[in-house]
Amino acid sequence: MQTFAIDGQQMTYRDQGTGPVLVFGHSYLWDSAMWAPQIAVLSQHYRCIVPDFWAHGGSDSAPLATRTLRDYADDVLALLDHLEIEQFAVIGLSVGGMWGAELALKAPTRVTALVLMDTFLGYEPEVLHTRYFAMLDTLRDQQHVPTAVIDMIAPLFFRRDGHLHNPQLVSNFRNYLSELRGERAVAVSEMGRMVFGRRDTFDDIEQLTVPTLIMSGLEDNPRPPLEAQLMHDAIDGSEYVLIPEAGHISNLEQPQFVTAQLQRFLSKVLSA
Repeated sequence: MQTFAIDGQQMTYRDQGTGPVLVFGHSYLWDSAMWAPQIAVLSQHYRCIVPDFWAHGGSDSAPLATRTLRDYADDVLALLDHLEIEQFAVIGLSVGGMWGAELALKAPTRVTALVLMDTFLGYEPEVLHTRYFAMLDTLRDQQHVPTAVIDMIAPLFFRRDGHLHNPQLVSNFRNYLSELRGERAVAVSEMGRMVFGRRDTFDDIEQLTVPTLIMSGLEDNPRPPLEAQLMHDAIDGSEYVLIPEAGHISNLEQPQFVTAQLQRFLSKVLSA
């Protein structure tokens, strides 16, 4: 892991491999290690840059000036400028796709391709917005995640009966939630407000003209395939792939399938 400072706050990131650059964005409540299965393969042909979202992984809490996902896209651009990287593809899952799209809109001449996985670029539906903000209030006020809330959060990230199909994956995630405490818990809750209170990027979605791959876990509960279909319909020329037997963290539930789809798409749109 390496570090890069923005307004005194340290962002950690992985930088692995050589070749055309891929910038990865991970899910809320996860970190850059989430992409390990894909990076192990793709870094053989590409340079993989994987930042930890603010208050996740090794990164500090967000700088005061970072208040939205558009601001965070600026932070990632600052990292890429620091690394003297001019052109890159973006691969984002969940919030990684949300800020990845904002980055593509901000720097259309620099982004060579876009992968949106288990994400949605519109407003958070009102029912989910209310539900998620209540959980974030609990995290902020109690400065830890009560077991009852863990029982509500954990199943959202995996396919049905995920604890039976991937027991270690689910157990590790539950352990992470149970260990989230104090100021770190407050910082994570603030980032959640940034995620679930995001703007409606659909206002600008027609400006996404780079080669785009949209993938969704067939059993993704918080970001159902219908949302992926809506984005596919709105982004001209995009590809749409459903990931079987996978929920929200589809790249870890079906790592070989996802990696193969990324290899296929990237080999077609980039010069490795």
